[in-house]
Amino acid sequence: MKLPEEGMLLRIFVGESDHYQGKALYEQVVLKAREIGLAGATVIRGIMGFGADSRMHTAKLLRLSEDLPVVIELVDTEANLNKLMPFLDDAVTEGLITLEKVRVIKYRHA
Repeated sequence: MKLPEEGMLLRIFVGESDHYQGKALYEQVVLKAREIGLAGATVIRGIMGFGADSRMHTAKLLRLSEDLPVVIELVDTEANLNKLMPFLDDAVTEGLITLEKVRVIKYRHA
């Protein structure tokens, strides 16, 4: 797959314990992105953060959180990312979704 130089970055901020239809939300998003043929997806687990409710989530040793922040990142064309939006509207009930322009330097598969 070849991506144009001008792409879009879709970021989805959710909690590790968020679920959709019995599975982890981040897993469902990645599976849906793959199903519709997006260029790729990465899930990043945060060690500390807070959201709209200002409740702190942390991975400190003495106070292990079971709801650490998770960021799902997808880079593709805007048209392709828009194919995922109806699913996100349904699946992400709490969190933050951002979309921004990015410059794609290289995207290759060996």
